[in-house]
Amino acid sequence: MALSLHVNGQVHPVSADADTPLLYVLRNELGLKGPKFGCGLGECGACTVLVEGSPVRSCVLPVASFAEREVTTLEGLGNADNPHPLQQAFIDEQAAQCAYCIPGMIMSAQALLARVPEPSEAQIRQALMANLCGCGTHVRILRAVQRAARAMAGERRV
Repeated sequence: MALSLHVNGQVHPVSADADTPLLYVLRNELGLKGPKFGCGLGECGACTVLVEGSPVRSCVLPVASFAEREVTTLEGLGNADNPHPLQQAFIDEQAAQCAYCIPGMIMSAQALLARVPEPSEAQIRQALMANLCGCGTHVRILRAVQRAARAMAGERRV
Protein backbone atom coordinates (compact mmCIF):
# COMPACT_ATOMS: atom_id res chain seq x y z
CA MET A 1 0.00 0.00 0.00
CA ALA A 2 1.44 3.39 -0.96
CA LEU A 3 0.73 6.28 1.35
CA SER A 4 2.35 9.54 2.34
CA LEU A 5 3.52 10.52 5.79
CA HIS A 6 4.15 14.10 6.89
CA VAL A 7 7.17 13.74 9.16
CA ASN A 8 9.28 16.58 10.54
CA GLY A 9 7.90 19.02 8.01
CA GLN A 10 8.48 16.86 4.94
CA VAL A 11 6.24 14.52 2.96
CA HIS A 12 7.58 10.99 2.63
CA PRO A 13 6.05 8.30 0.41
CA VAL A 14 6.11 4.94 2.21
CA SER A 15 5.37 1.49 0.93
CA ALA A 16 4.69 -0.35 4.19
CA ASP A 17 1.58 -2.43 4.78
CA ALA A 18 -1.22 -0.34 6.28
CA ASP A 19 -1.09 -2.23 9.58
CA THR A 20 2.68 -1.87 10.07
CA PRO A 21 3.37 0.06 13.28
CA LEU A 22 4.38 3.67 12.68
CA LEU A 23 7.57 3.09 14.68
CA TYR A 24 8.86 0.52 12.18
CA VAL A 25 8.23 2.86 9.25
CA LEU A 26 9.94 5.77 10.99
CA ARG A 27 13.01 3.73 11.84
CA ASN A 28 13.27 1.29 8.94
CA GLU A 29 11.97 3.26 5.95
CA LEU A 30 12.75 6.83 6.96
CA GLY A 31 15.92 6.14 8.96
CA LEU A 32 14.79 8.13 12.00
CA LYS A 33 16.38 6.65 15.10
CA GLY A 34 14.93 9.01 17.74
CA PRO A 35 11.88 6.89 18.55
CA LYS A 36 13.00 3.59 20.11
CA PHE A 37 11.46 0.15 20.39
CA GLY A 38 11.03 -0.50 24.09
CA CYS A 39 8.19 -2.73 25.24
CA GLY A 40 6.22 -3.00 22.00
CA LEU A 41 3.03 -2.54 24.02
CA GLY A 42 2.83 1.26 24.20
CA GLU A 43 3.57 1.25 27.91
CA CYS A 44 7.18 2.43 28.32
CA GLY A 45 7.18 5.59 26.19
CA ALA A 46 10.47 4.98 24.35
CA CYS A 47 8.65 5.18 21.01
CA THR A 48 6.84 8.47 21.75
CA VAL A 49 6.42 10.89 18.85
CA LEU A 50 4.17 13.91 18.48
CA VAL A 51 1.18 13.70 16.18
CA GLU A 52 -0.17 17.16 15.57
CA GLY A 53 1.41 18.17 18.88
CA SER A 54 0.10 15.32 21.04
CA PRO A 55 2.32 12.52 22.36
CA VAL A 56 1.58 9.15 20.75
CA ARG A 57 3.08 5.71 21.25
CA SER A 58 4.25 4.82 17.74
CA CYS A 59 4.91 1.13 18.42
CA VAL A 60 1.26 0.08 18.66
CA LEU A 61 -0.57 2.16 16.07
CA PRO A 62 -0.74 1.32 12.35
CA VAL A 63 1.00 3.64 9.92
CA ALA A 64 -2.18 4.06 7.87
CA SER A 65 -3.79 5.98 10.72
CA PHE A 66 -1.12 8.70 10.35
CA ALA A 67 -1.51 9.45 6.65
CA GLU A 68 -1.98 13.19 6.14
CA ARG A 69 -1.26 13.95 9.83
CA GLU A 70 1.86 15.82 10.97
CA VAL A 71 4.29 13.59 12.86
CA THR A 72 7.28 15.01 14.71
CA THR A 73 10.15 12.90 15.98
CA LEU A 74 13.14 13.93 18.09
CA GLU A 75 14.99 14.75 14.88
CA GLY A 76 12.29 17.27 14.01
CA LEU A 77 12.99 19.37 17.10
CA GLY A 78 16.66 20.13 16.49
CA ASN A 79 20.05 18.66 15.70
CA ALA A 80 23.59 18.64 17.08
CA ASP A 81 24.41 21.98 15.43
CA ASN A 82 21.15 23.67 16.45
CA PRO A 83 19.53 21.82 19.35
CA HIS A 84 16.04 22.64 20.54
CA PRO A 85 16.00 24.22 24.03
CA LEU A 86 14.70 20.93 25.47
CA GLN A 87 17.51 18.96 23.88
CA GLN A 88 20.06 21.49 25.15
CA ALA A 89 18.57 21.43 28.66
CA PHE A 90 18.82 17.64 28.79
CA ILE A 91 22.48 17.94 27.80
CA ASP A 92 23.17 20.74 30.29
CA GLU A 93 21.50 18.85 33.15
CA GLN A 94 23.19 15.58 32.16
CA ALA A 95 19.73 14.02 32.27
CA ALA A 96 20.66 10.99 30.22
CA GLN A 97 22.42 7.96 31.60
CA CYS A 98 21.80 5.18 29.09
CA ALA A 99 19.61 7.66 27.12
CA TYR A 100 17.21 5.02 25.80
CA CYS A 101 14.17 6.74 27.30
CA ILE A 102 15.29 10.30 26.59
CA PRO A 103 13.74 10.78 23.12
CA GLY A 104 10.33 9.79 24.48
CA MET A 105 10.83 11.96 27.57
CA ILE A 106 11.75 14.95 25.41
CA MET A 107 8.77 14.48 23.10
CA SER A 108 6.35 14.18 26.04
CA ALA A 109 7.95 17.25 27.64
CA GLN A 110 7.63 19.17 24.36
CA ALA A 111 3.91 18.42 24.23
CA LEU A 112 3.57 19.66 27.81
CA LEU A 113 5.53 22.88 27.22
CA ALA A 114 3.48 23.64 24.12
CA ARG A 115 0.31 23.47 26.25
CA VAL A 116 1.72 24.82 29.53
CA PRO A 117 4.73 27.11 28.96
CA GLU A 118 5.56 27.42 32.68
CA PRO A 119 4.54 24.10 34.25
CA SER A 120 4.77 23.27 37.92
CA GLU A 121 6.86 20.33 39.05
CA ALA A 122 3.64 18.38 39.59
CA GLN A 123 2.55 19.06 35.99
CA ILE A 124 5.93 17.91 34.68
CA ARG A 125 5.76 14.73 36.76
CA GLN A 126 2.24 14.06 35.50
CA ALA A 127 3.22 14.61 31.85
CA LEU A 128 6.21 12.27 32.12
CA MET A 129 4.61 9.67 34.38
CA ALA A 130 3.99 7.22 31.52
CA ASN A 131 7.58 7.44 30.25
CA LEU A 132 9.69 4.87 32.07
CA CYS A 133 13.37 5.37 32.94
CA GLY A 134 15.27 2.41 34.34
CA CYS A 135 18.42 4.40 35.10
CA GLY A 136 16.82 6.63 37.70
CA THR A 137 17.72 10.05 36.32
CA HIS A 138 14.25 11.39 37.11
CA VAL A 139 15.50 14.34 39.18
CA ARG A 140 17.79 15.46 36.37
CA ILE A 141 14.99 15.01 33.85
CA LEU A 142 12.72 17.23 35.95
CA ARG A 143 15.45 19.87 36.17
CA ALA A 144 15.99 19.67 32.41
CA VAL A 145 12.32 20.31 31.67
CA GLN A 146 12.27 23.20 34.14
CA ARG A 147 15.44 24.65 32.53
CA ALA A 148 13.94 24.32 29.06
CA ALA A 149 10.73 26.03 30.19
CA ARG A 150 12.77 28.98 31.49
CA ALA A 151 14.83 29.14 28.28
CA MET A 152 11.75 28.96 26.09
CA ALA A 153 10.00 31.63 28.18
CA GLY A 154 13.02 33.87 27.61
CA GLU A 155 12.78 33.30 23.84
CA ARG A 156 9.10 34.26 23.89
CA ARG A 157 9.88 37.51 25.73
CA VAL A 158 12.48 38.64 23.18
